Amino acid sequence: MTSLRKIAIAGAGIGGLAAAALLARAGHDVTVYDQFDAPGPVGSGLILQETGLAILGELGMRERAETLGAPIQRLYGQAVDSGRTVLDVRYDAIRPSLRGISIQRPVLFDLVYQAAREAGVDIVPSTRIISAQAVGGYLTTGDGTTLGPFDLVVDALGVRSPLSSRPRSQLEYGALWATLTWQEGYGFERNTLAQRYRQARQMAGVMPSGRSEEEGVDTLTYFWSIRTDQYQAWKQAPLSDWKAEAVALWPETASLVDQLQSHAQLTYAEYDHRTHAPAVNQRLVHIGDSWHAASPQLGQGANMALLDAYALSRALCVHDDLDRQLRHYTSMRSGHVRMFQTMSWLFTPVYQSDSTMLAWLRDWLAAPISKIPPAPKVLAAMVSGGMGKPLNRLGLKAGDVSVTAE
Repeated sequence: MTSLRKIAIAGAGIGGLAAAALLARAGHDVTVYDQFDAPGPVGSGLILQETGLAILGELGMRERAETLGAPIQRLYGQAVDSGRTVLDVRYDAIRPSLRGISIQRPVLFDLVYQAAREAGVDIVPSTRIISAQAVGGYLTTGDGTTLGPFDLVVDALGVRSPLSSRPRSQLEYGALWATLTWQEGYGFERNTLAQRYRQARQMAGVMPSGRSEEEGVDTLTYFWSIRTDQYQAWKQAPLSDWKAEAVALWPETASLVDQLQSHAQLTYAEYDHRTHAPAVNQRLVHIGDSWHAASPQLGQGANMALLDAYALSRALCVHDDLDRQLRHYTSMRSGHVRMFQTMSWLFTPVYQSDSTMLAWLRDWLAAPISKIPPAPKVLAAMVSGGMGKPLNRLGLKAGDVSVTAE
């Protein structure tokens, strides 16, 4: 019989709320602290891979996510200068039934928020956490209040967490995101995330992103790559200048770009690449982007956070000693984290950078090689998050919920 613990979670994002729901269901006393008056999501659409969907299944939310989301069976990208297909990843390279689910971030947030509330989690708003005392299990708020002691403190504050001390390495490129209404006349495939590139300096993408409610309208997510040091200039320039540039890159998106009448309709996101070490320090444990932040190029952020949340809840059900439990948590996740951090570091400059050479190698060397077996299967395993069998390491059954490159 393992001990039930008093747990504080800093941050009411997807990972923090999922961890709260899973831990509370196991009988722990869980409190979530969030700086906003009402917790809510930031960002646009994302793809839930089989890894994340399996964890939502453990929360009882998978069916709802699949109903509201849009199935993704293919990732396709074309270089406009050469006309060459430089990205073509098909989920069915692993098995016919495998797919991702593209979903609006607010919809996913609502699902994990509902799971946390139903589990009895106490969610405390308007509380900005600025530091933690790892040995004693205390948190300090922005107004100087000390919270605790807690048996365990979970850092789910994201890439800019004040509880993660390792310096961030900001990536050169961020992205502009917009959620728009889907219309049949657009000519885009409903099951495909499509992208266009000019070298690696310009990238635009379109993917279906489901509905906010069952009877709601279908949506799509449009995104545009932009250098972080050019964002302020973009905000100050007439939007028409950027719209002309966007349509020149991908003329078929003209009807989408026409819907954007102000800069405010596009949400800007900047990205960082770093891994905080160690993942565990006494009573303090990091999950999600607080532990491992990366570019969204491989689309794994939310899925990795959900995997961390489940691993932590499972680890606290093993043994009765907190140190052993947290070592078990890191052993279940560290290999998968290292693998995807490395792959993200390698792949991101190929699609988002100022390097002419990398873009040339992508178009004329890597793209042809990617079509030769076993490359299609390996790429599908990488994109779907299943490389390294992370679900197996969490004790979830193989087969329908395990994707491999074998």
